[in-house]
Amino acid sequence: MSATDLMRDFGAMLASGGVEVVDCSGVLGPDTPILQLPADFAKPTPKVEIHRISEYDEDGPFFAWNWMVLGEHSGTHFDAPHHWITGKDYDDGFTDTLDVQRLVAPVNVIDCSQQSQEDPDFLIDAKGIKEWEAEYGEIGKGEWVVMRTDWDARVDDEARFLNADETGPHSPGPTPDAIEYLMDKKIVGWGTQCIGTDAGQAGGMEPPYPAHNLLHKNNCFGLASLANLDKLPPKGAILIAAPLKIKNGTGSPIRALALVPKG
Repeated sequence: MSATDLMRDFGAMLASGGVEVVDCSGVLGPDTPILQLPADFAKPTPKVEIHRISEYDEDGPFFAWNWMVLGEHSGTHFDAPHHWITGKDYDDGFTDTLDVQRLVAPVNVIDCSQQSQEDPDFLIDAKGIKEWEAEYGEIGKGEWVVMRTDWDARVDDEARFLNADETGPHSPGPTPDAIEYLMDKKIVGWGTQCIGTDAGQAGGMEPPYPAHNLLHKNNCFGLASLANLDKLPPKGAILIAAPLKIKNGTGSPIRALALVPKG
């Protein structure tokens, strides 16, 4: 089958509903949880603000539109390599210079929802990923890998979503050896349903924040605050995760979409 025939048939499957488009994004607005960092460590990202310009009134009689205050890493978002110091030297590491061919790829969904419900500090390690591969098939070069935790069920309550106490945030994520293993597999990127790509307690790991550190060191991408991963199969879906083309952007809110075969 030629590429033209394949795309024609694929388009027909989309049009007929044979392929379902699953929204893997949360709502972006004033109530969207924002990462909280210690004041003595980093300047915080502001909360999302939406301000009305006009709505069929004297400021614009025929149209409605808004302006926004928005951090690059707000809500369901994309981390470009330049986001982290280890990826700062990649010329194609910004949202306006990256290779868009890499943004659309097969997605591997590793279900850690039960473990994460029992232990908010649950960590997926390389052994766990290999066990998943033994059951569902090998993770391929250039593919997305996402950790399903069903953490998006907490998103309407910022305190539960951030889940922090006097020892810091508590949320599931990967171990350093998990990310090292995935880097050896040459994946395109790693995603989670939590506020960031790392576990809440990842600052105490070696290296600290291994997802950020190792992903961006290898010119790979991160996805955070994903939603509805429970609607995706372990394998067989295609994930589209495209950031805004921000000049020298380190990341961007996204509308992550998964194409899932039905039947």
